[in-house]
Amino acid sequence: MKFDTKVVRSGIAPDPTTGAIVPPVYQTATYVLEEVGKDKGFDYTRASNPTRAVLEANLADLDGGKYGTCFASGMAAVDSVMKLFKSGDHIVCSDDVYGGVSRIYNTLLVNYGLSFTYVNSSNSQEVEDALQENTKLIWIETPTNPLLKVTDLDAIGKIAKKHGVLYGVDSTFSTPALLRPLEYGADITMHSTTKYLSGHNQIIGGVLITNDESLNERFKYIQKSVGAVPSPFDCWLTLLGLKTLSLRMQRHCENAQAIAEYLEAHNKIASVTYPGLPSHPQYSIAKEQMSGYSGMISMGLNGGLAAGKTLMNGVTLCSLAESLGAVETMITHPATMTHAEVPKDEREARGLTDGLVRLSVGIEDAEDIIKDLEQALEKV
Repeated sequence: MKFDTKVVRSGIAPDPTTGAIVPPVYQTATYVLEEVGKDKGFDYTRASNPTRAVLEANLADLDGGKYGTCFASGMAAVDSVMKLFKSGDHIVCSDDVYGGVSRIYNTLLVNYGLSFTYVNSSNSQEVEDALQENTKLIWIETPTNPLLKVTDLDAIGKIAKKHGVLYGVDSTFSTPALLRPLEYGADITMHSTTKYLSGHNQIIGGVLITNDESLNERFKYIQKSVGAVPSPFDCWLTLLGLKTLSLRMQRHCENAQAIAEYLEAHNKIASVTYPGLPSHPQYSIAKEQMSGYSGMISMGLNGGLAAGKTLMNGVTLCSLAESLGAVETMITHPATMTHAEVPKDEREARGLTDGLVRLSVGIEDAEDIIKDLEQALEKV
């Protein structure tokens, strides 16, 4: 099946009991055994659930993987990857990584003896130079949050294979509609299903996808043991959202391209970062490995933080809110919102200044979004 068909059909069959075309919500904690040692494949929902199993199969297939393991949040998925390692192990990570990831690394996991080196992952040599004898994982985010750096996944895949290191990619911004990291040598693809995959600001979730059977077994064991699992209803809502993923991502990309071009030409905007603009430093890489550039834009205003606040407080259609990847357009101030707990000097060293504004472009009419930004910019 082609991708657009997979989002609607993959892993989904009519309910065997009723013929329902939409998978049922198996909202149950436990299951009755036929006799001691004999069940119907399910015994307790923390371990497995039929609705979750359908979602995991669907998500795995969309990313070109054999196995999917769903979690209660994207951060629970990231934390589960970290549970593969032990004290003394070392991880190389993209420097412009989601603030929640650097927070769990720097404030929690270091207490268990893991160490982390942050690198500009758009520079593959810098990634390789950061490897140590005890390095167990290269963790890449592409495009990154919020500076939208793009990593050459094939180049990093070759480095990971050369050094025998696990290779994980957070592909939340891209989704499998635009990029499938397993095709570039990744061992693990992670998504926050909270974002584009569910797409409607209605659930929190995460998923790990792999082609490696032994990794899958370990993820399933961690999932069952830790218990950070999504509810059956959240899985059902995610499945509903996934059916329109291709259509939504096409609109996100079209809208973001038009808005990025508008902003780049505006005299009150100092800089615009969007992978679909030729001015983006990794435009050629994005063009080669992505089939679209997603809906995320970062920008800096002439006038810095004060101008940015005026813009964010002045919009009426765009919602001032955390998160991203939903049908609604949302505007965010990373320094005080999504990345507030990243130390200021560390943020600024990455290029994440107080004046940076992030826009998650929704699927409304692009002209309406532009008009809203225009009226807010007039106040700057």
